[in-house]
Amino acid sequence: MEQKLVALSGNEAVAYAFKQARPHVAAAFPITPQTEMMHKYAEFVANGESQTEMILVESEHSAMSAAVGSAAAGARTFTATSSAGFALMWEVVYIAASLRLPICMALVNRALSGNINIHCDHSDSMGGRDAGWIHLFAENAQEAYDNAVMSWRIAEHMDVRLPVMVNYDGFIISHTADSLKILPDDVAYKFIGKYKHAYTLLDPENPITVGPLDLTDYYFEHKASQLAAYPKAMQVIEQVSREFGDLTGRHYGFAEEYMLDDAEMVMVLLGSSAGTAKDVIDEYREKGVKVGLLKLRTFRPFPVDYVAEKLAGRKAVCVLDRSASFGGQGGPLFMEVRSAMYGLQVPVHGYIYGLGGRDFDLRQVETVIQDLQKVAAGGEMNQINLLGIRS
Repeated sequence: MEQKLVALSGNEAVAYAFKQARPHVAAAFPITPQTEMMHKYAEFVANGESQTEMILVESEHSAMSAAVGSAAAGARTFTATSSAGFALMWEVVYIAASLRLPICMALVNRALSGNINIHCDHSDSMGGRDAGWIHLFAENAQEAYDNAVMSWRIAEHMDVRLPVMVNYDGFIISHTADSLKILPDDVAYKFIGKYKHAYTLLDPENPITVGPLDLTDYYFEHKASQLAAYPKAMQVIEQVSREFGDLTGRHYGFAEEYMLDDAEMVMVLLGSSAGTAKDVIDEYREKGVKVGLLKLRTFRPFPVDYVAEKLAGRKAVCVLDRSASFGGQGGPLFMEVRSAMYGLQVPVHGYIYGLGGRDFDLRQVETVIQDLQKVAAGGEMNQINLLGIRS
């Protein structure tokens, strides 16, 4: 498949991918660093390149409410947000998943207050990790574009019908120009497919009820029905990613395995930090140090069996979280990975790093690898460590 090589920021790349899906409705409210993504999409609409109905609302709570109403009416729908904007959506984010509405959303990752901080960490998306959405993470603009194209196929699959969150790091990806390959519009739309709604509020011949009072008699059964969708979502993510790889040559799964096959020591992380980690891993590989990386792309549903299989038999594993779980036993990613590794007898420790946009640099990765070597040799580490903090 011939593709076009372009230079786009992450926000521009995701806006372009969403345009290629020909969505009917977009609900928009600005917040840094997401704003430029919706600016770009509004430009497409103003120039006649997209027929999407843009609904400009007065808050993020309204944006997600409009998205829910639009999707329940049977329209292909998306929105975008960051940080406190996502937090303001909170109530309705759960409703979108509970109603099994295949909304797609760009979540440009940014720290939550307080204090006020506009830079990247994953505290916003991790705050919504149990809301029922599918979470995909990207390392760069290419992966953000690819995830955005695939998000529609995953969300709208009749065995899934769940909203999908396309996560990419604020400013690091959203505002940085990167080279990437994009599909021709007609090819992308053919891959995504024409939207088929499972139900619509606008069909008087087949009336439905959306959002009724649901008390002790049926609420539990409805949640059981929702829970049953996530194993199917895992299968669909694999299927769609495989088809996308056949089409583009860019192959995705639940994670990228970098130098993993013979790795005695493995670090696990999400997002743009993987690029920095790979550079240092390359240097240590040249020194004969068998270290590798498992860069998770799918955080929800969490690929438990896959992670356990990939980390079994290693001498040491560490998990890097760009968010904290205050009062918890480490960061959210650490807790998921450690639970998946239960019974493997592999030592695992964690780091919290990069909060509020603190740089993740080569020296920090060197520290992580040296700590892994220490643990692999029988040494001990604290269960959770802070990386890159001033003393």
